[in-house]
Amino acid sequence: MFDLVPFEHRSESLFNAFDRMFDDSFFGGMEEQFAPCRTDIIDQGDKFVLKADMPGFRKEDIRINIQGGELTITAKRSEDSGDQDGKGSYIRRERRYSALSRSFGLDGIDAGKITAGYDNGVLHLDLPKLKEVQPESTTIEIN
Repeated sequence: MFDLVPFEHRSESLFNAFDRMFDDSFFGGMEEQFAPCRTDIIDQGDKFVLKADMPGFRKEDIRINIQGGELTITAKRSEDSGDQDGKGSYIRRERRYSALSRSFGLDGIDAGKITAGYDNGVLHLDLPKLKEVQPESTTIEIN
């Protein structure tokens, strides 16, 4: 039978809550897990559209490389953030470094015609499909 209490009862002392407030995970500190860029690939008939979420990265931080039939997206950023009081004394200051890399096979893609754009933290790649070469129709005469 289902429990009649819809939510788990949780008691936390004021001191535990205060300690948790200064824990690095509360401020999104070094334990923060940065997932690789979430990617959607859409088939639009004559091309594929790749959309990769890359929040927090600037366009200058992102590199797209094609080598050996593989497209690789890499991004690196370093961040120097800090909170200061009115006197300029640091209350908290952290330096962070993030890097990611994703690779995709380019089978059936016209690599020379790939275009890219970056807007509001989303990388867009247009990956045109290779045109299938249709054999020419010829008639062979019998001698």
